[in-house]
Amino acid sequence: MLDTPAQETYSLQCLATGEVFSDSSAQPLTNPKDPKQTAFLRTRYHHTTTGYPGPPEDGLFRFRHFLPVRQPLAKSGSTVAWKSNAFAKRLGLKELFIAFSGWAPQRGAFIPTGTFKEHEAFAVYARLGEYAVEQTLVVASAGNTARAFLRVATENNLPLVVVVPEQNLADIWTPIPPGPTTIVVAVPKGMDYSDAIELSALLARHNAFRPEGGARNVARRDGMGTSYLAGVEAMGRIPAHYVQAVGSGTGAIAAWEANMRLNETRQFDQGITRLHLIQNKPFTLLTDAWAHRSRALPPIPPVQARANANKIMARVLANRTPPWSPVGGLFDTLTATNGEMYSVTNEEARAAGLRFFDDEGIDPSPAAAVAVAGLMAAVERGTISPEESILLNVTGGGYQQIRKDFTVHPVVPDFIATPEMFDTEHIAAAVQSMQQHKETRNAT
Repeated sequence: MLDTPAQETYSLQCLATGEVFSDSSAQPLTNPKDPKQTAFLRTRYHHTTTGYPGPPEDGLFRFRHFLPVRQPLAKSGSTVAWKSNAFAKRLGLKELFIAFSGWAPQRGAFIPTGTFKEHEAFAVYARLGEYAVEQTLVVASAGNTARAFLRVATENNLPLVVVVPEQNLADIWTPIPPGPTTIVVAVPKGMDYSDAIELSALLARHNAFRPEGGARNVARRDGMGTSYLAGVEAMGRIPAHYVQAVGSGTGAIAAWEANMRLNETRQFDQGITRLHLIQNKPFTLLTDAWAHRSRALPPIPPVQARANANKIMARVLANRTPPWSPVGGLFDTLTATNGEMYSVTNEEARAAGLRFFDDEGIDPSPAAAVAVAGLMAAVERGTISPEESILLNVTGGGYQQIRKDFTVHPVVPDFIATPEMFDTEHIAAAVQSMQQHKETRNAT
């Protein structure tokens, strides 16, 4: 970690009650005075934007004015953004900007895990600061988040447990071998990302572990919100439209919150960016809910949801428990921005990804290819006008170049959870035993 003293540069506000709290322990995920309150907390920054953003060499922390930072970490990357030419021309768009988070040295993009989930990982650990070593952080992931947190924890020698679906392991790799402070637990085949979330929550109830918190962690959202900030910086204005593929929708919530913060600074002409969010058929839980403008998600049997998750190209977009209904969640975000949702097939996403690669020279991740296909659908449907300004969030990619520039390491789980481990004491004992084993082996 970089040696930077913690400062009280922000506070937390409950979006239901308006109460404001200190973040002195970097702990709250919900209203500390009313833990049963389901509304989101949101960061309120106390400083001005003088000197913002910082120089490119600061990586993610060039946007630290809008990050809950106690101690920034070294070697972070930042989203880069540019105005599209060839791809925009293909779609007949006059002002299409691309915000890219991945590995493309020719574009100045240096995120070796190829995903904007690194923004989450760096921001979460930067918020924790000195607390990062007091308890082991627990993170659930369908793939991208695992790669990002494993890299950041390894390079900074920080304790971490990642819980992933075994069936997703083929998609999980890292540009460096996971370090001895990290543990990877897999939920067995037949289980999905939501099962990984359940197991991680059980583990995090043990006092030796700390829940990362998902969408409820303000650092995660604000870290992802820097992609929107980078896009606005390149555009020099608030975009009329923002396009992104979603599984939980946390990145979309983050973009909306970043939009509001920029409006408050009055650096640009104020405006509300309309969100266009895309899912991968047949896993369309969010799209189906928004089609009915329902705050309640449609009921779907877990067996059917798992089956749908196995059919999609972008498996990271399959989340059965997204932050849809809470105050400040995705339903409120879409409502506030007059948002649209779309769904695209695997075939449409693959074709869109190839077109993007041909025109922009970067292979998008599967989720980003879904976003590209969604943009094409929005233009065809007429919900985005060719004359309007658009920010397309390509949330990951550059995998081909990563494999040329790095030795890619497959992620192998330290163990696969058995049914009896779906209990706090049992899973905690299994993880602690593995931690002790690794500590002993590393010491020798």
